Amino acid sequence: MTYNVREMLDSFVGGLEELSKTNEQHVGAFMGLLGAAYEPKALDLKTKEIISVAISCYSRCEYCIVYHCYKALEAGATREEIIESSMVSVAFGGGPSMAYSVTLLKASLDEFEGDFK
Repeated sequence: MTYNVREMLDSFVGGLEELSKTNEQHVGAFMGLLGAAYEPKALDLKTKEIISVAISCYSRCEYCIVYHCYKALEAGATREEIIESSMVSVAFGGGPSMAYSVTLLKASLDEFEGDFK
């Protein structure tokens, strides 16, 4: 299977924007929760995004994998850090987490890594 991860990223972000036109309160609440969760405190943003990649691979959320891979790279994470976090998810999620790590996450890294060099 071939993924168009840039299209997936754009679709997710665009979908949030579109949905907020008719469901501003719900989307706003979700975005507020994200804003609070990703605010740097004891953990910096890069660390939180790396954790998010691992959770995304564990939970098999395709759009989350793509989005948080992009955001982790944007926050300064390296390919090695991102892959290592996904391997931690494999310890808990087994084969399905490995499958998403070696396919969708790899495709996301291949596509987005050049954006931040």
